[in-house]
Amino acid sequence: MTRKCDLSGKVVITGNNVSHANNKTRRRFIPNLQNVSLYSDKLDKKIKLRVATSTLRTVEKNGGIDNFLIEASIAQLSSAARKYKKSISKLVEKENIKKAQ
Repeated sequence: MTRKCDLSGKVVITGNNVSHANNKTRRRFIPNLQNVSLYSDKLDKKIKLRVATSTLRTVEKNGGIDNFLIEASIAQLSSAARKYKKSISKLVEKENIKKAQ
């Protein structure tokens, strides 16, 4: 399993530890990934994803997983998240059509 966030696309990056004497040693910056179940109001079920904690805060800021996925670009989402985004978008379109009539 890759160390990649399903929603934001955060991955492991490399850099340097730099001492006071300016000695540089290589290190890895690993995202804080957590396995979470997020409840989707539109789908009326829990969605299991592997998400970075910083992305969880962004999801809450946007008002839940449904709003986050609707606004997110497809390029950064994993295949599972893309599937959920597609199904949520279809439900939102159906609701908008019903409201318009």
